[in-house]
Amino acid sequence: MLSIVLPAYNEEENIERAYERIRSVLWPERISFELIYVNDGSKDGTLEKIRGLSEKVADTRITGLSFSRNFGKESAIFAGLAHAAGEVCVVMDCDMQHPPETLVEMYHLWEQGYEIIDGVKRYRGKESVLYKGFARLFYALISRSTGIEMYRSSDFKMLDRKVVNEYIRLSERNIFFRALSAWLGYKSVTVEFDVQERVSGSTKWSIPSLVKYAVGSITSFTTAPMQLITVLGAAFFLFALILGTQSLVKWWRGYALEGFTTVILLLLITGSLIMMSLGIIGYYLARIYEEIKGRPRCIIDEIISNVEE
Repeated sequence: MLSIVLPAYNEEENIERAYERIRSVLWPERISFELIYVNDGSKDGTLEKIRGLSEKVADTRITGLSFSRNFGKESAIFAGLAHAAGEVCVVMDCDMQHPPETLVEMYHLWEQGYEIIDGVKRYRGKESVLYKGFARLFYALISRSTGIEMYRSSDFKMLDRKVVNEYIRLSERNIFFRALSAWLGYKSVTVEFDVQERVSGSTKWSIPSLVKYAVGSITSFTTAPMQLITVLGAAFFLFALILGTQSLVKWWRGYALEGFTTVILLLLITGSLIMMSLGIIGYYLARIYEEIKGRPRCIIDEIISNVEE
C-alpha cells in the first residue's frame, strides 16, 4: 500500500479536491493507497473538511492528524510519516502543486527497487523576481555547505518503508526533510516534474516566514555559518597585518601617523563583525538549548480515521 502524506495549513478548499485528483490517477493503475492529512493548526475549516471526507469516503483509508497549534511543515511531514502504514510513502503538497500524475512513475520506480524517488522541479511555476532571487541565494548557500544540489529539490519524495523507519528514528528536533532524506543515503533516483498552478487559495509563505525557514533549515543541517566566522576573522586579520605593517613603516621613516577617519571605520567594521559573529554563535546556542530540552516535535490533538481498529 502507498501512504500519501499531505501537510495542510488553511487548505479547506483543497482537501476533497486532493482526494479526487489522487484517486482519479491511482485507481486506474490499481495502486492501493491511504491518505494522511496533517492539519498544522489551521485557522479555517480544514479540520472539518478532513473529518467530513473521512466520514464520506469508504473506498480507501483516510486518516487525519490535527495539531494542537501550528508547528510547521517539517513537523507535519514527520507526524504523517510516523503514522503511515504503507510499504512505501510519499510526501506531497495538499494544494496539488505536486502533480499526482507523477505518483505513478515514482511508484513504478519503487517497484524496480529504488528506495528514494526524489521529485525535482523542471519548471518552478510563476514566482516573483524577489522570491526567485531569495530562493537562488538560499539554495546556493545550503548546496555549498552540504554538497547536495538543492535548487531544484522539493518535499515531493517517495520513500521505501525502511527509509521512513530510519528517518523517524532521528532524534533531533530541528529537522530539514529535503536535505535529511538525501543524507540518509540508500538507492535513489530523480523524477522531474513541473510545479502546477494553484487552483484555489494562496501561498502561505511570506518573505519573513521564508527567511525564518531558510535560517532554521541551514542551521539545523550545517555549521557553515560558524565556519564563515572563522573565514571572516582570518581575512580581517590579514587586512590588519597589512595595515599594521604600513603604519610601522611610516613611523620608522619619521612620518606622522594620520588617519582618524580610518581608525573610526576600522572600529565600526570590527564592531559589526563581532556583533554579527556573536549573533550567529547565539543562534546556534539557542538551537542547542532547544535540542537539550527534548520537547516533542509536535502535539497531536486529534486523530481522525475511517478504519475500524
